[in-house]
Amino acid sequence: MTFEEYAYARGPSLVRLARLLTGDEHRAEDLVQDVLARAYTRWRRIDRTGRPDLYVRRMLINAHHSWWRRRSSHEVAVPVVADVAGRTDTAAVLAERDQMWRLVRALPARQRTVIVLRYYEDLDDAAIAEVMGCSATTVRTHAKRALATLRAVTPAPTATMEVR
Repeated sequence: MTFEEYAYARGPSLVRLARLLTGDEHRAEDLVQDVLARAYTRWRRIDRTGRPDLYVRRMLINAHHSWWRRRSSHEVAVPVVADVAGRTDTAAVLAERDQMWRLVRALPARQRTVIVLRYYEDLDDAAIAEVMGCSATTVRTHAKRALATLRAVTPAPTATMEVR
């Protein structure tokens, strides 16, 4: 597979993964562009591994973590809107989803990465471990801690909330 074919076929899913990791559409596009630019120069070696998707995902996750470590890249989140609409309206559903994403983005980087890869990329523990370069047990530990944190800070669903 040529680099151009790979980038065309997997580009949108890489942007989606980056968006879920960063929480910012524009930062995600920049991150994918940077990673693909670096992958282009090493494409022959990456393609020879037989699993270019795994390699590029790992590059993307590492690039995200490296970017986040730099002090100058921290952004201040917008405060939560105090006025919440009724539960039956679309805006309320979007507000709840946005609130959940704020909680996910507040998780430590490796826990957030596990949650994104498990629930949005639909990878199993072994695949996540391979992408992150750790053991499956470490993946399960990160997932357990992340879910415990999210459960602790998330209010219990009420009867009026729509279940999806």
